[in-house]
Amino acid sequence: MVTTKRYDYVPIEQILEHPSIQNHRDLNQAKVAHYQDDIKKNGLLEPLVVWERRSREYYLVGGFHRLAAIRRIRAENAGWYDRIDVRVVAGDLDEIRALNLKLNADRLDARISDYFDTILYLANANWSNERIAAFLDKSPAWVEDILRYVPGMDPRVRALLHAGKLSWNKCKQICRRVLAAPAGSEKREVEAALRELEGGEVAEAVYVLTPKAAQRRLGQQLERDPKATYTVSAQDLYSLLAVLGGKNVADRDRHLARVRATFPALVE
Repeated sequence: MVTTKRYDYVPIEQILEHPSIQNHRDLNQAKVAHYQDDIKKNGLLEPLVVWERRSREYYLVGGFHRLAAIRRIRAENAGWYDRIDVRVVAGDLDEIRALNLKLNADRLDARISDYFDTILYLANANWSNERIAAFLDKSPAWVEDILRYVPGMDPRVRALLHAGKLSWNKCKQICRRVLAAPAGSEKREVEAALRELEGGEVAEAVYVLTPKAAQRRLGQQLERDPKATYTVSAQDLYSLLAVLGGKNVADRDRHLARVRATFPALVE
């Protein structure tokens, strides 16, 4: 069971990165720059989360962007942040990996494919579906679907899902078609489904940011900085509404870039 052992103030050199505990997406340099400015002005308002595997041996679990920002600050200011605030947690490696994913998911609209490897890992570590679901704040049925469809999922289907070009519901439909196909014809069934997608028979909605997630993230920012303000234009608001709508609107990438620049707390 994951437990918080204590809050501490530790030398930054003691915080290591474990090969099995990683940030689930590449660092967003714009977000690192935002944290760099914020930490220089206001300090580190939220401690990093570290796993104490052995006494005084710390591995980063949550706060990858903030740690990168602090390293940038230290490169420009010798002696700054030699020690930093951390929340020290304890648990088995599989529990810490699950916590790592949970912390990432709390900060962004994690794609369902971001959960796949961790859920399969926890299942292989003999976690029950109910335990996995409770830990990740998901339903047992959601976990069961992943365990049912992912192990045999065609890599091309998984890649489309991860890229946001295929919804989870459509992905499950394809997987069910494959499972129902006669033995030996599975590959042909996948290729037929992919041809249908290329033919435009399926229109997918892509949700990068949901209203619920936006409200949660803005609330988290207000807890950290109750006086936070945004200066926005009508175009900024239009882009935010376009992204919240989740549809394949024209110039979607441009709208998303504007939202990232104007509302850095809302989008990774």
